[in-house]
Amino acid sequence: MSAISTLVICLSSLATMPTETDIAVAETLPLAPIPRHAAANRPPLAPSPLAKLKVGAIEPRGWLKTQLDLEARGFVGRLRELSGFCSDKKSGWLGHDAPGWEEVPYWLKGLGDLAYVLKDAELEKEARRFLDAILASQRDDGGFGPKENEKILDMWPNMVVLFALQSFHEATGDPRVIPFMARYFAYQLRVPEEKLLPDAPHPLCWQRWRAGDNIESVYWLYNRTGDRRLLDLAERLHRKTADWTNGIPTWHGVNITMGFRQPGVFFQQSKDPRHLAAVERNYRTVMDTYGRQAGGMFAADENARPGKTDPRQAAETCSMVEFMYSFESLLAITGDAIWADRLEEVAFNSFPASVTPDWKGLRYLTAANMPVADSDPEKKHEYENKGEMASFNPWRYRCCQHNVAQGWPYFAERLFFATAADGLAAPAYAPCAVSAVVGDGVPVRIVEETEYPFGERVAFTVSTEKPVEFPLWLRIPEWCAAPSIEVGDRKALVSTSSGRWIRVTRTWSDGDRAVLGLPMEVDVKLWPEMKGAVSVRRGPLYYSLRIEEDWRRYAGTDEWPAFEVLPKSPWNYGLVLDHESALNSFETVLRTGLLPAQPFVTDGSPVSLRVKARRIPYWGLENGTCGLLPQSPVASSEPVETVTLVPMGGARLRITSFPVIGEVDARD
Repeated sequence: MSAISTLVICLSSLATMPTETDIAVAETLPLAPIPRHAAANRPPLAPSPLAKLKVGAIEPRGWLKTQLDLEARGFVGRLRELSGFCSDKKSGWLGHDAPGWEEVPYWLKGLGDLAYVLKDAELEKEARRFLDAILASQRDDGGFGPKENEKILDMWPNMVVLFALQSFHEATGDPRVIPFMARYFAYQLRVPEEKLLPDAPHPLCWQRWRAGDNIESVYWLYNRTGDRRLLDLAERLHRKTADWTNGIPTWHGVNITMGFRQPGVFFQQSKDPRHLAAVERNYRTVMDTYGRQAGGMFAADENARPGKTDPRQAAETCSMVEFMYSFESLLAITGDAIWADRLEEVAFNSFPASVTPDWKGLRYLTAANMPVADSDPEKKHEYENKGEMASFNPWRYRCCQHNVAQGWPYFAERLFFATAADGLAAPAYAPCAVSAVVGDGVPVRIVEETEYPFGERVAFTVSTEKPVEFPLWLRIPEWCAAPSIEVGDRKALVSTSSGRWIRVTRTWSDGDRAVLGLPMEVDVKLWPEMKGAVSVRRGPLYYSLRIEEDWRRYAGTDEWPAFEVLPKSPWNYGLVLDHESALNSFETVLRTGLLPAQPFVTDGSPVSLRVKARRIPYWGLENGTCGLLPQSPVASSEPVETVTLVPMGGARLRITSFPVIGEVDARD
C-alpha cells in the first residue's frame, strides 16, 4: 500500500482483489515525480498537482457534445453576423486602422477552443483569420493589436488574446506563437514600472484588477522556454496588480470572478502560503455576504452592493464563465477538489440558463430567483443597470455576447489532467473520451460514459495497445456520502473520511473498466442569513420551481429572434416541509430511457422532484423583478398543492430559494 494515503475500502472483498490493483483514498494529489507527458511547471515554480493536456486531447460526448455543437451552430459560431465588433470592416484586430478592445479577444478565446475541441475546420478557419492578423500586427517594439490601445498602455485586451494564442499553439504547434509572446513580454519588461498597469479610470482599470491573467500567460511561456527573465516580469506584474492579497480591491462582479484567484496564480512563484490563503479568504468574503443563494454565483448585477444580497439580485454571464475558469485554474494549481465542486456548481446550475436551449440567444443577467425575464427597456429593475437586462437577445449585451464562448470549451478540455507518476485525473465529470500518454510512454484512450450530473454512475473504459501501469485519480464530490468504486468484477464502498480523491493504480490492459458510483440523495440547504429560506439539492444539481414559460418574440429577425420569457403559471410558493424530516417531503421522479441530447430544459427534464407547497399571496413582483424573500416561516392559508421542481440549469424562469411555510395566517 502506498504511503501517500490510507486504504479505506469498507467491504471484505478487498482481500480477494488482484494484487496489481491498488485502491486508496487521498486528501491531496502527489507532486512528484512530475508528469513527463504534459507541460508541467518548471522549477523554481511550484510543482503542478494537475498538468493540463493539450487542447484536442479530450473529445466531448453526449450532452456536453450537444452543448458545444449548439454553441457552434448558434450565435457563438456565427457572431460576425450579429456583432459589429467582429465585422471585417470595423475591427482593429484585423489590421485595420480602427479601434478594438476586449470584445473580439473574448470571442476568440472561446471560438478557437470550441473549434479545436470539436475539431471543426470551418470554425478554426474563422478563428485563424483573426489570429493570423494579430500575429502579423506585432510592432518592432513587441507590442501588438490596435494602436489605440498601445497609445494609452491598455494591456487588458492583449491579456485575453494571449489565451487564444496559447490554445492555438497547443492545437496546431504554430511556430509563430512562442517568439511572438517572447517579444511581447520583453516589451512589457521595458515599460517603466511606474507606467505598467496604470491606476486610472475605465478602461485602464481593468488591467490592474485582472492582471493575474497576464501572469498565467507568462508562466505558460516560461514552462516552454525556461527563460528566467519571464519570472522577473511575473514579479513586476504582481507588484503592479491590484492588491488581492490583502483584501477585495473592487466590488465589480466580473473583476471579482477573474481577480480573486490572482494571489493563487502568483503562489506558483512565491510559494508563500498566505497567497493561497488569500484566495480562499477572497472567495469566502464574497460568498458569505453576496453568495447566499443556490447555483454557485453571487449577487453582483454589475457591482456587489451593500444590502443587495437577496437571490433576486443577478450575476452577469461574463461572471459565470470567468468564475468557472478561475476554479479550473485553481484546481490545477492546488489539486484541491473543492475547486472542482465549485466549478460544477456554476457549470451545471447557473450557466446553462444564461442562454436559450438552442444557443440562438443569451441574456446579460441571470438570478437564482427570476420568475420573469422581460424586455422592457424603460422598466426600472432592481438591478444596478437599468433597461433590457434579462431577456434573451443574440444582438445585445456586448461583453457577455462575446465572452460566453469560453464556458463549455474550457470546461470540456479540463475534464482530464496529467498527474505525477505519469497518471491521469478526472476532477470533473461529463461524457467524453481522452487520448493521452501515460506510464513509461504508452498511448491510451479512456472513454468516460455517464449521465452525470443527472445520473449516479461514471464508467471509464481503457483502450491500450499493451498493458501499462499508471494511477487514475477520481474526485469524490463533497456532497457524496457513500461513493463506491468497481474495478473488474470487484466492487467496494469507499469512506470519505481520509480524503476526496480515489486513486486506482494497476497495470491496465485493453478493455479494463473502472466504475465510480456516486449515490445522489435529496438535501435541503438552509440559508439562515437569507430570512430562513431553503434550496433543494440532489447530487450536484439544485432544483427550481417549474414555471410554465411563455416565450414571446419582441425583436430580432426570423433567424436570430430576441425573446422575453413570461410566466404562465404561479411562482410565489413556499415549501411545506416535514418537520420531523425535511428530506421525507420530496419524491424523486427519474425519466426512463435515454438522456435527452439537451437536458437543460424545463420540459422533459431527466430528473424532477415533487413537494408540497402553498402560495404566498403578498409575495409578488417589484419593479419587474422578484420581490424580496419573505421571512420564514411564512404563514399562509392557501391550499396545499403538489409542485414540481426541475434542475436549476434548465429553468430560464425559476424560484430556487424558497420560503418555508409555517402556521396558517390568522389574517386569512
